[in-house]
Amino acid sequence: MLRKEELIEKLQLEKHPEGGYFKETYRSEILLPKSVLPSEFTSGRNASTCIYFMLTSDEFSAFHKVNQDEAWHFYLGETITLHMISPEGEYSQVSIGNDFGQNETPQFVVPAQHWFAAEIKTEDSFALVGCTVAPGFDFDDFELAEPKELQQIFPQHKEIIQRLTR
Repeated sequence: MLRKEELIEKLQLEKHPEGGYFKETYRSEILLPKSVLPSEFTSGRNASTCIYFMLTSDEFSAFHKVNQDEAWHFYLGETITLHMISPEGEYSQVSIGNDFGQNETPQFVVPAQHWFAAEIKTEDSFALVGCTVAPGFDFDDFELAEPKELQQIFPQHKEIIQRLTR
């Protein structure tokens, strides 16, 4: 298996603001006008977008949310623990990977408007996944959590928020 540095170079991955590395691999040519999208979208969007996303054990993907459902597709590496907080404040987590005996799933969809963060617990490792959103991603749809604000909204989840925000 390639080392993470080799994959970063081969796939032309760049640092992501939430943590980890990414590369957009697909942007639909179909354009959806703002008039057909929910009110949280500030303008029209491509129908769908896809990225490669690499997470390493020496950092985490900080709590953030997007306006779209986000499908995660596991490709290789170690298990990712995905933490979610629903708009109603319900916490859940899922293990994304390919060890079916340990209840891991190779594909998972984070619902729109859920706060979510991810980490790898195995030292000196990484995971490579794909993430797909529809309507397509635009950084106008992305909100990185402010630790104190998110803790005020969800005080019952203060510990995990504190650990997985910057």
